[in-house]
Amino acid sequence: MYKNEFDNLLRQEKKFNAYMFYGQSNFLIEYYTSLVTNELGTPDEVEKLYFDDFDFKYSKDKLLQSSLFAANNILVIKLDKKLPKKEVLELIQACNANPDSKVIFSCMGDTDFKTMGGYFTQKLNAASVRMFSPFPNEAVKLLEAQAKDLGINCEVSALNHLYFMHRQDLSLCVNDLKKLAILDDRITPDIVSKHCFGIGAVDFEEFLHNLLSGQDIGDDLELLLEEGMNEIYLLTQITSFVQQLFMISSYARVHGAPNAKEILGFIPPKNVWEKKSRLAINIKPELFLEILNYLLKIELELKSSKIDDQNIYLQACLRKISVLIR
Repeated sequence: MYKNEFDNLLRQEKKFNAYMFYGQSNFLIEYYTSLVTNELGTPDEVEKLYFDDFDFKYSKDKLLQSSLFAANNILVIKLDKKLPKKEVLELIQACNANPDSKVIFSCMGDTDFKTMGGYFTQKLNAASVRMFSPFPNEAVKLLEAQAKDLGINCEVSALNHLYFMHRQDLSLCVNDLKKLAILDDRITPDIVSKHCFGIGAVDFEEFLHNLLSGQDIGDDLELLLEEGMNEIYLLTQITSFVQQLFMISSYARVHGAPNAKEILGFIPPKNVWEKKSRLAINIKPELFLEILNYLLKIELELKSSKIDDQNIYLQACLRKISVLIR
């Protein structure tokens, strides 16, 4: 199932014997693993096995036996590779056999866990939830919730600024919120700029702007990829940026001046919004379809073709966007 469906079940206080979280967003996987773990029991009732610490026999035996010292027996297993179907099903069945036990699989990394997710069925009272990278307005709402939990009086514009500063990396944003929590003050964009620092040598928002305005992005692109940015992630972020520009352009042509709140669902920092709006209006409407089709073609080739060096291939493809823009 998808996150929205699972959220509805959470609101209905639906409980499963086995859970699996996987997908594009490591932050959401960690977030929901922690959320469900806390709802199922206390920290003393939880055991965590991470990556190479996982042992199938030990895990199965633990789930089959009730704890002598706690009412609940909760096992969290963090993985970066798929488990055999037989092992997954036996662990789920162990929880069905022992009503005190629950197992949560937190599946991280680039491995394709979709097949494994299919083992978690309603018949087995098990649920797998696929997490996609959140849209900016959804991400900022998550940060609002985190700020509230930390007792921070934080302006939404400050959260937007922090989010874009960290290249839309929610984990880094939450880490900085924890640092900002010690300040006895209302958190504004200026305070975020003063106390927080974006990652990497390249301003990612500036890179996206330069790419879509037809400027030379060769050096910055190399730096981004050398810093370890995943090729598919970079491509999806570019596609998301183009989609935002298209929405701004379309709104402006229908209604006049673009409205950030209505288009994006949140208000970005003023300088970011004004720069993005100017760029969107300067791109011809018919060019958006051409760019988006080109980006989807690149993504399909990266995911389905045997390309020896995806890094070099992506660099060559993205440089061609400048030709489309001009």
